[in-house]
Amino acid sequence: MSTYLYELSTTAAFSFNDFCVDQSSNQAYTRHLSEATQIRANLRGALKESKRTDGEKDYLTLVKILDDYIPHLRSIMSCVAHDEIGLKAEPMFSWRTTLSATTNVFNSSPRLSIPSLHAEYATCLLTYAFVISNLARTIVASLGDYELDRAITEKERESKDERLKHAADFLSRASGIFAYISETVLVEWEHSPTSTSKFVRPPDLTKEVNSALAKLALADAQTLFIRKYLSKAAYESNISPGPPLPQSHPSPVLIAKLHLECSNYYSSARLLAKTPGSSGTTEASPELRHYLSDEAALHSALAKKWLAIDAGEKGGTEKGGDAVGLMIWAQKELQEMRDGGKSGGVSGLAKGEKEKKGRSLRKERIVQELESVAVWLKHYKKVNNTLHFQPVPSQADLQSRIPTGILAVSAKPYSPPVPVFGPGSPEYVQRQTDEVEFSSLSLNAEASTSGTLRDGLPHSDSTKAENEKTKATKATYAGAGSYF
Repeated sequence: MSTYLYELSTTAAFSFNDFCVDQSSNQAYTRHLSEATQIRANLRGALKESKRTDGEKDYLTLVKILDDYIPHLRSIMSCVAHDEIGLKAEPMFSWRTTLSATTNVFNSSPRLSIPSLHAEYATCLLTYAFVISNLARTIVASLGDYELDRAITEKERESKDERLKHAADFLSRASGIFAYISETVLVEWEHSPTSTSKFVRPPDLTKEVNSALAKLALADAQTLFIRKYLSKAAYESNISPGPPLPQSHPSPVLIAKLHLECSNYYSSARLLAKTPGSSGTTEASPELRHYLSDEAALHSALAKKWLAIDAGEKGGTEKGGDAVGLMIWAQKELQEMRDGGKSGGVSGLAKGEKEKKGRSLRKERIVQELESVAVWLKHYKKVNNTLHFQPVPSQADLQSRIPTGILAVSAKPYSPPVPVFGPGSPEYVQRQTDEVEFSSLSLNAEASTSGTLRDGLPHSDSTKAENEKTKATKATYAGAGSYF
């Protein structure tokens, strides 16, 4: 049980100093523009290095660089919006689109020149979500099938359960970022003055596809939640797989509802990924759509398996036929997936090595589930034929009694980082405060200076001296002070 593996995009070189003009009074942003250019160059180098690496990739380095670059990019956007920085021309950023359904003759992702700072912001956030999703997948891959290891200690199992939870948390974060791109960033881009209808956006930069990716990430996170929820039961079932369930086993109907909601989310994501964008954008890549289709079908079958177990273990005599019918239905869907049925098939034609590997892993999972279903079905058939004697309902009858799913995880809302310079940044607030204090001191100094006269005396003393001088002058004429 794994998660979707994203192909990371790569980008061409770009210099902010070539497009941006520092319009601040003291040229406060020139060095920041150079810093942003350097950090973006680091990002470009790290993405190229990741592309060339065949083995384990260093996703943590990419996370750190993006954590540094995105605040700088938001700072530049804020400065442009407040006329602190001007643009010589509309900046063009070159990125490869990795979710496009069309590829070139070399079967590589097409490169597009994407206009505006909003597009760069959306693409960087998209890359950020891809990276932390792949980081979650790396964590899961490092754990192996630990819950099936009979030699593992309880402490070791709980430690790996915690790492599985961390992976699910990364996927919940990715879901929040995808949702933020769809609901906020792309909407702001559409309403920005630089938005143009001439530019046809790739699937990567449409609201529909990003909404689909948000659902995909959340469904992947719930898949890991189910695995963690069942890890102790899976370990205990290694010794005696099959019926009956141990008393400590989690509720089968709850497990079924968790799988049902996963199937619903994957199905909804697939429909969104197939929806053309408002600007005439093509649908997302077949590889992504195949993954969503296969996962939706797998979780649908697993939901029926656990509903059958709930009917057989908890339902008593009345549910004996339901247990057989639901388990037969689960077996049928799993066999269709194994043989290349309606879900697209694990043995169907795959375009890339990544998709072939993913379907190979899924085929192994399906084979394991078919073996498990066969054990349970044999048991429930025997019990019903010898003890319950209940009729097996039709598939339509069973379908009408399928419950609704439950979502046990939630997306972590994305909060944009505070700008590191310009409006909204601590540096900018401090600079504004300093300017106000300086202006206040200047006014006080000017008022104090204007209150000092040319004789060097304070204003009150000077006035008193002039009055006495006037009196003395008046007393010098002949007859002064005489009364007539």
